[in-house]
Amino acid sequence: MTQEAGPSTTGERPGTAELARRALLAFLLTFILARILVLLIMADRIPNLYLFLGHTHVHHLNYGIFLLAAVGGYLLFGAPRGDALRRAAFGYGIAMALTFDEFGMWLHLGGSYWQRASVDAIVVVAGLLAFLAYARSIKTFEARHLRAFVALGLALVLFAVVLYDVSTRIGRLEGPRLRQLELDSSP
Repeated sequence: MTQEAGPSTTGERPGTAELARRALLAFLLTFILARILVLLIMADRIPNLYLFLGHTHVHHLNYGIFLLAAVGGYLLFGAPRGDALRRAAFGYGIAMALTFDEFGMWLHLGGSYWQRASVDAIVVVAGLLAFLAYARSIKTFEARHLRAFVALGLALVLFAVVLYDVSTRIGRLEGPRLRQLELDSSP
């Protein structure tokens, strides 16, 4: 089966692009849902769903790590094909989002949930998954593709610079309020 071939429900191995699209979808949905739930819990709009073991808050990055280990073991020892491999790709996307949503916390071994490093990591992982999912093979690039790729790359760099500037300004304005909201929501 080629990388661009459509889905098959047989025992064939799906292409890299299809698996990456499934992982990317799960990754983005999980990240958005995790952020929404955290905001709703912190704002007391829904009950506190956090897991506590004693006085220790078990962050959702731990769920992601355990799910990554399970998916990795399943892929290694189960050697799934077809729909089972597609489900594993979806589980991988969920696990990656849960883990990298709190990247700043495990990078700095603590700190606020709202660290800039977490959002940066989400953007990088999503970008890599999107590249695997949607990039044409380098062998099929023609001059016009290369020009479009360079133009897109420059546009993305410009967007990143603007996004960084805006998020820094918003962080200075809203950061203290979000940190206080986080402190108030945890016992």
